[in-house]
Amino acid sequence: MKMKSILKIMMLPVAAALLFTACTKETSEVRLDPAVGTTKVFNITSSSATVTGFVVAEGDGFTTRGVCWAKQPGPDINDSKDSYAGPLTNAAYNVTLKDLDFATTYYVRAYGTGPAGTVYGSEHSFTTLPVLATVTTVAATEVEGTTATTGGNVTADGGSAITARGVVYGTSPNPTISGSKTTDGASTGEFVSHLTGLRGLTKYYVRAYATNSAGTAYGNEISFTTLVSVREWYVPGNYVAASYPGSGLADWSPDKSPMVKSNEANPNNVEGYVYMAGASNMFKISAQPSWDGTNYGAGSTPGTLDPSGGDISLSGPGYYKININAGVDPMTYTAVATNWGVIGQLTGWSSQIALTYDPAVRVWKGGIHLPAGPWKFRANDNWDYNYGAPAGSLNLVAGGDNIETTVEDDYAITLDLSTPLAYKYRADRWGVIGDATPGGWNDDTNMTWDAVNGRFTVTLNLTAASFKFRANDDWGYNLGGSLTALTEGGDNISVTEAGNYTITLNPWTRVATITKN
Repeated sequence: MKMKSILKIMMLPVAAALLFTACTKETSEVRLDPAVGTTKVFNITSSSATVTGFVVAEGDGFTTRGVCWAKQPGPDINDSKDSYAGPLTNAAYNVTLKDLDFATTYYVRAYGTGPAGTVYGSEHSFTTLPVLATVTTVAATEVEGTTATTGGNVTADGGSAITARGVVYGTSPNPTISGSKTTDGASTGEFVSHLTGLRGLTKYYVRAYATNSAGTAYGNEISFTTLVSVREWYVPGNYVAASYPGSGLADWSPDKSPMVKSNEANPNNVEGYVYMAGASNMFKISAQPSWDGTNYGAGSTPGTLDPSGGDISLSGPGYYKININAGVDPMTYTAVATNWGVIGQLTGWSSQIALTYDPAVRVWKGGIHLPAGPWKFRANDNWDYNYGAPAGSLNLVAGGDNIETTVEDDYAITLDLSTPLAYKYRADRWGVIGDATPGGWNDDTNMTWDAVNGRFTVTLNLTAASFKFRANDDWGYNLGGSLTALTEGGDNISVTEAGNYTITLNPWTRVATITKN
């Protein structure tokens, strides 16, 4: 064997040994120092959050790894901390922080503790979410028929700005903002809520509310019951007996006096029409049908009412519209004399045709020849007081729609303002119908208006049979029975002998005559 080959063989073990020694020395020198990282913060709520840590290099190993946190930068294990209790074989680990304060900024770092001490990851920060506001409900006061006052107090905003506050209310428990509510500002502190449009004698449930970015919080629930929603007051005085003959009403007796009243829509507006026939009329306003309640007289200032005031005086006869504003202190009133008539296409809307007030039946009345077209009721030849009616209705509305006449004819016009806030009218064409009349029971024989005698009349041939009075060619309104006291829907009227007759009708007093010519 050659010397060169022998040398090569001898050098191989030496090279291998040198190579092993070199690798071992290099591995020891490149071992990394222990290190951890803070990766992310997620699942943030108002009281918790989850932090992800990551072991970058273990060095000589970690005995504990976890997360530390504080409300100021640079948290360490001397602040709040929570260790990771999961498998140490995983490089990444999650720790959930609990019992945190809401709407608060926290600073967090992952940490790892081993033989070489404690190392920390990078710092992250996060802010916990806000919570619902804290709000209480105030007891209701000033409860009336359709109104009440309540409110609340937002004592804490929950870490987020209040965007709305007020009260929610309804007729069932636990009302929410999806139902009726008020809006009374957008901040913490006390607030007042005024409820309107309520129903009388009704129990309501109320809760204060406050809304922030976390949602809507509700206060404690209260309840109240509204009062009688209308006022029914009386107008006793020295004028009553003479102004309402045969009615049973009497002077200076509240329960036997005309009435004024309000309604649920406007409980403080008390109104009504009162006829005073005397030259000097004295009266008061009584809140009850007796003298035992509050009784209002003339205040020290004209147009005001005073519980201890004297008699109110109105000079001269008149059909007075009385209005009382019960929502002010002192209460105020007006008493305006009104004279009613009809205005419309029949007059070119220029002036009204007067009606006559009849105290015996307590209505304004008149026989008027109306063309087909629109018309209304108006007082005092101006538009301060006027009434119309919805199509197809006999109920009058202040300032309401024009009334439409479709057939030109003589009409008995009736304006009934005797019942406060339930004003009605009629506009009737009259005729006779029956087997005694030329048209039998199928066709009316029309009557015409006799302005001189103030009644409707017709002259016609009758057979020995029967008939009735019918309005507007329709059985919706008809009169029969005794000629001196006709009744609506009454019996047929008999004709005992055929001949030519003149028939008259007063549709307001419901008195008729039948005279053979």
